[in-house]
Amino acid sequence: MNAHQFETILYQVEGVIGLITLNRPESLNAFSRKMVLELTQVLSEIAGQPEIRVVILTGAGDKAFAAGADIRELQTFSPTQARGFGLRAKELDSKIEALEKPVIAAINGVAAGGGLEVALACDLRIASAKARFGQPEINLGLIPGGGATQRLSKAIGLIQAKEWILTGEIVSAEEAFKLGLVNKVVPPEELMSEAKRLAEKLAQKSPIALALAKSALNQSVDLGGLLYEVECFAQCFATEDHDEGIRAFLERRAPKFTGQ
Repeated sequence: MNAHQFETILYQVEGVIGLITLNRPESLNAFSRKMVLELTQVLSEIAGQPEIRVVILTGAGDKAFAAGADIRELQTFSPTQARGFGLRAKELDSKIEALEKPVIAAINGVAAGGGLEVALACDLRIASAKARFGQPEINLGLIPGGGATQRLSKAIGLIQAKEWILTGEIVSAEEAFKLGLVNKVVPPEELMSEAKRLAEKLAQKSPIALALAKSALNQSVDLGGLLYEVECFAQCFATEDHDEGIRAFLERRAPKFTGQ
């Protein structure tokens, strides 16, 4: 296990898994400008590490994944500073979405505001039964600024997204599961073991095929997503992993993917 030093996050490598922990438990892991920058930095590092097959993102402690933006910082923002912060948050979420590796959000507690927006940018979401979800910005006279108006409606539908964003209400993990926001709800003590089990399962797949599948899934049908899917499908046929997958299937054995 290798550990890397940051001020607001923890990053360690466990085999083929990169584990990122939001580490501001005293403020319910709220996003400061520093945290946004450090997360963006570590994701850039992970993008250049082919040995990392899957990323897990979670929060420190048992109360919060991330409770949103740091309100004390928000209080000092001018409109220009708010725009800059929003653009950096957009860059972070887009980097998670574009990372050529699956990202699993292990949601250990409250995921609200910017915390939910980061979780929405992840590919898969596993929630503790104690987790809570919402976009409460409206209660501060604000609206989401990190992608929720777009990604939340894609995840749970426009009508439900409008209700969440316009009312600012917080909902349970079970309700989030019923709406399709999370893939699974587990007891708190099983959260990380379940996230790692899923990560190990994904790590056995071809990293090239995973990257292409993720890229195609993130495209909008309205923006040529169907044609893009065909192009990604065709690219798979130029890989050694594809050849290995076919051979393994015909030989009735487990494939050994190398990322080539």
